[in-house]
Amino acid sequence: QGFACFTELGLDVTIDSFNFGLIFYHMDLYGSNERFDIFPEEPSGQGSRFQGNTRRESALSSEKCQNSQEAGYDLEKEVLESGLQDSVYNGSKSSSPMKGQSQSTKQQELPDEVSQDEDQNKARAADEADSNTWFREGLSSSGMSDERSSQAVSEEEEMADVFCCTCKIPIRAFDKLFGEHKDHEVAQLSSAVESEKEEIHKNMCKLEEQIAQVENFASHLEEIFITVEENFGRQEQNFEVHYNDAVQVLAQKYEEQLEALGEEKRQKLEALYEQLVSCGEHLDTCKELMDTTHKLYQENDKVTFMKEAVTMVDRLEEFLKKEVNLKLSTRPDFEERAIDFSEVEQLMNSINTIPAPCAPVINPQAPNAATGNSLRVCWGLFSDDTVECYQLCYKPVSNERHSDEQAEHMLKVKETYCTISNLLPNTQYEFWVTALNASGISPPSERAVYVTAPSPPIIKSKKIRSCENAALVCWESRDINPVDSYTVELSKLTDEENGDIITESIVGIPNCEALIHLQPAQSYHICVKALNLGGSSERSEPVLIHTTGTYFCLNEDTAHPLLAILDDGFTIACDELENPECDLPVYDNSFTRCIAILGSLIPFPGKHYWEVEAEEDTEYRIGVAFENTPRHGYLGANNSSWCMRHIITPSRHKYEFLHSGMTPDIRITVPPTKIGILLDYENYRLSFYNADIAQHLYTFNSQFQHYVHPCFALETPGTLKVHTGITVPPWTALL
Repeated sequence: QGFACFTELGLDVTIDSFNFGLIFYHMDLYGSNERFDIFPEEPSGQGSRFQGNTRRESALSSEKCQNSQEAGYDLEKEVLESGLQDSVYNGSKSSSPMKGQSQSTKQQELPDEVSQDEDQNKARAADEADSNTWFREGLSSSGMSDERSSQAVSEEEEMADVFCCTCKIPIRAFDKLFGEHKDHEVAQLSSAVESEKEEIHKNMCKLEEQIAQVENFASHLEEIFITVEENFGRQEQNFEVHYNDAVQVLAQKYEEQLEALGEEKRQKLEALYEQLVSCGEHLDTCKELMDTTHKLYQENDKVTFMKEAVTMVDRLEEFLKKEVNLKLSTRPDFEERAIDFSEVEQLMNSINTIPAPCAPVINPQAPNAATGNSLRVCWGLFSDDTVECYQLCYKPVSNERHSDEQAEHMLKVKETYCTISNLLPNTQYEFWVTALNASGISPPSERAVYVTAPSPPIIKSKKIRSCENAALVCWESRDINPVDSYTVELSKLTDEENGDIITESIVGIPNCEALIHLQPAQSYHICVKALNLGGSSERSEPVLIHTTGTYFCLNEDTAHPLLAILDDGFTIACDELENPECDLPVYDNSFTRCIAILGSLIPFPGKHYWEVEAEEDTEYRIGVAFENTPRHGYLGANNSSWCMRHIITPSRHKYEFLHSGMTPDIRITVPPTKIGILLDYENYRLSFYNADIAQHLYTFNSQFQHYVHPCFALETPGTLKVHTGITVPPWTALL
């Protein structure tokens, strides 16, 4: 059982040590007085653990060492397979008092133990050297000094090579076997270090997350603090406004009541004054009649008395007949007037704790938040204000001077987002939002500019050029405003019947064309999407591209006015050579003298093959030319074009291979009706073949400085039919 423990911890313990009955004791016995009971035969005061130098003991020791060496190799191999690291294994081998010295040390000491004639001083020096090992601690004399004991303790601490998982401390491997950690679970020290480091790293990550959360919460608290101040200011302003309104209403009511009271006073005073004036006049009349009557009554002349008495009586009767109003025309009391506080109460009741909301914050445009005709706009309200609804306003952005005249649109929504439809593609719109509640409307948010996605591009199928390993695709945008980039999506048709496709994308294309590398002998569906800040457009209509050969089209802008392109797009025809009244359009890039047309540029390195079908009685020129070949000259008559010319003489069909107006003297006996043309950029060759009989006609050897265009010309009325997308015939390599 002890041997199994030593093997598990990587200790170099030989099997012979156990076969010879060697007994090991706990480390606590070493250096104590009880060791004398264990080794009674060992005399004190000597440092050597082997007493006596007889030949028999030396031979026995030699045999033990030899057996230990023979068994030590397999044991070391078993220790290494146990999974412990070399550092633990070496530490255990040097620190364990059970295993002794290494095999190399034993091999060096073996001759010293066997030899009888060894000098006594050397033996003593060797014994003193052995006393520095762990064996010295168990077998040394009882006179071990305190200094050596403290040194041994420090060595024990320094030689910790395993980790006790129970006590959570580093220990020596020996303590696992005989110390207080015998029944504890241990692990490799390096593994424990890595485990602790990983645990510390996890805790550091959690601590960083907690720090970030606390910082975010502190930032949120600061925002709430500011929001409280802002809400207090708005509420204070709200109270002040309502207070001023109430005071203004009260002042108005006071003025109205005071004015009405003054009017009543004026009316009372006027009525009393009129009545007082009337009383005064009546009193004056009474006094005047009283005086007149009194004078008449004292008249002694009877005749005079009678005359005046009759008149006076009539006057008095008439005066007394008038009713005298002795009642007050008005009362001195004023009408009870009370101020109507209902309006003030209504104003006071309208004062509440819900302020008008603050301005919302509109978000920037999010990715993929737009289509060609719709936008999704989002915003937020970074406060606790009560909001009943939002008003979202928008208008298109215009670069013109009178942009303010653009029609504004307004929507009311309950949520903090809204999707607006029926918009123009690839167009910028300006948005702003306000919040509403019972107390009022908030200030408008900052204005944000959103842009709708572009319209799907239109692929120019007639301008597509391809070969066995590449294709040049051109398209155009439907929008007036420019886009940021384009994405080309290609789907390889692996099984046309089942419709299995493999899709790839080429992104970040700045222009309206792309050179795409493809695989030979395949078929592809190609679509194009336009991208801007608002997102991606829908896919364009797909086009089908085959990589079975070279495809090109005829460039109508270069065609002579008398040359026509039939409906199939690859047949050119000329009905008459001269037409003085010709009103066909003439382009700046058209041929004016030679009735010719250029095909699309072939911008792909490598080999390109196409065929031209012509009737035997048709005179023509076919070949290749640079883009800048003169439009007012003939093909082959300059250094920028290479062509094969067919003319009919009275005696035979004549074929010329022209470049710079020069041709070799070549006779062709079988007039070809289908001419194969092989353009080889890499080998600087342009070859012509009779494709019907696989016959080589002629080859130009010229280093093309630029990519070339196929060219075709008619010199007599007739037709030429061009065949593209043909794989290079294998017989061209043999001719």
